[in-house]
Amino acid sequence: MPFNTAAADARAAILTVLSSWSGLIARERKLAPPARTVRSLVEFAVRHIDWLTAHFAAADLTREVAHLVRGAQQVVQPGAGRRVVVGACMEPECSGTLVAVVLPREHGEPNRIVCTADHGHAWPEHEWLRLRHRMERGQTRTAVPSVARTIRWLSAADISHLWHVAPGSVYRLASEHQWRRRNHSGRTYYHEADVHHALSRRVTSV
Repeated sequence: MPFNTAAADARAAILTVLSSWSGLIARERKLAPPARTVRSLVEFAVRHIDWLTAHFAAADLTREVAHLVRGAQQVVQPGAGRRVVVGACMEPECSGTLVAVVLPREHGEPNRIVCTADHGHAWPEHEWLRLRHRMERGQTRTAVPSVARTIRWLSAADISHLWHVAPGSVYRLASEHQWRRRNHSGRTYYHEADVHHALSRRVTSV
């Protein structure tokens, strides 16, 4: 059988990170380190999880483990992308949770936010800004991916990413539709409402 390089790399990364954190536990708690196998390292870390979570570097541990999980998932389900919990579904009487499915760029399919209870409750990328406003009005805490979470003025790169428009076309559309704009640190930003009004109609008509 062919050698799975991606799986080997993921396993090596897991072993390296677990060894590092287990070594920290052993040094600071004056304990004998565990055997350098994934199973032994995980069991050792779990036994000391209360101490680890109280450590000043606990946030770094969380980030590193999350990165390892994403890497392993890409090996098991290549092209599956990552999932980000957004918040409660905004549709009336729906008890589901909204999850952003962020796919690798080479996947060729648009990213989307989908309800876990009803897949008919879904928002493609170009609707994320509108969804954010709706969630804010409903006072629902949101974790919509950063490009759609905090921006009122959009750069050409933001617009290109959200609506899958070639960057060169953004400037043409801005001129045609007379989008409001402002400059900051040498970059041009366009008014979110103008962009959404023009491009949402464009997507709907396709």
